[in-house]
Amino acid sequence: MENLPVPEFLQPYMPLIVGAVTALVIFIIGIIVAGWVHSLVARGLSKRQVEPSLVGFLASLARWLVLAAAVITALERVGLQTTSLIALLGSAGIAIGLALQGNLSHFASGVMILLFRPFKVGDYIGAAGKEGNVKAIGLFTTTLLTLDNETVIVPNGAATGSVMTNYTVSGSRRAHIAVGVAYGSKVPEVIAVLKKATERCELAMKTPAPVIAFVGLGASSLDFLVLAHCDPAVYADMLHQVRTAVYEELAVAGIEIPFAQIVVHQNA
Repeated sequence: MENLPVPEFLQPYMPLIVGAVTALVIFIIGIIVAGWVHSLVARGLSKRQVEPSLVGFLASLARWLVLAAAVITALERVGLQTTSLIALLGSAGIAIGLALQGNLSHFASGVMILLFRPFKVGDYIGAAGKEGNVKAIGLFTTTLLTLDNETVIVPNGAATGSVMTNYTVSGSRRAHIAVGVAYGSKVPEVIAVLKKATERCELAMKTPAPVIAFVGLGASSLDFLVLAHCDPAVYADMLHQVRTAVYEELAVAGIEIPFAQIVVHQNA
């Protein structure tokens, strides 16, 4: 610059012009670097099979951090004091954080869900007192579709802040089907009939095999429990199939299913 002739009227403004040009160059380089960082973070997280929604958020966050650093550096080159600006932004961030602390809690829970994957889209879960198939996982909420075709929006903080049950992750779900038969029925015969009923059910898994247990002496019945595994996606259908088979096989075997009765005695 010293070898170039500079008009006298521009000489007082040369430091400002040089600073402005330098700031512009820094800002342009910052935009380019921010794009590189965004792509690098997105590719790195995708290779680790992180959820796409979290990948997009973290990649965008990295890009904006680079851009913020470029802007602050550029402002310093034109002679602006950025210390006060940084302090002001910090104070504003704290105030916003306090005002939105509930939403930030849901956001933090959403990040935990996307990172540690206690469940994924398609799983059938129970969380915050609700059950359903996971349709979407966001940074603030998780969307469930119940068996009644109701869409339920569960805040992520509520999902991670209570007991959560994933019925899908193990690959099978076990049903507990209670069966009561009349007193006087032979226990081995009942067990054989219940076993035959489960064997004719296509939706009940053969491995692990269904379990039949004599579990108690009820007020008016001998109580049995049928434990059968199935694919979580056909749980309701399997319950229907097994109960239907149990009823039919007990009827064929002549084993009575008791029902509540009221005996009224009338004095003469």
